[in-house]
Amino acid sequence: MKIIKHYTPPSTSDLEALKGKLNKTGNEMAAIAGLSDGRQWRKYTGGASPRELSAQMLFFIAARLTLADDQLDALYEQMRQMGAAVEFEADNS
Repeated sequence: MKIIKHYTPPSTSDLEALKGKLNKTGNEMAAIAGLSDGRQWRKYTGGASPRELSAQMLFFIAARLTLADDQLDALYEQMRQMGAAVEFEADNS
């Protein structure tokens, strides 16, 4: 298993560029990142002192953007086997 030795978070402009590349709203980016709403996402992309995106959160975002649904389902099942309760919102699409 690889262990991250050094991590430099993406800049606010990197995160804004990702949002633009994906053509997503702040609320949609928040959903991808597991945040409650666009206001939470903006805490990482603006203001006088923006938050740094943790390696764990970036990994979660990358996984959700990269892995197929069946692969994500396998991860969620592993989380359950480790003792977590994982529930999802209804898909309104």
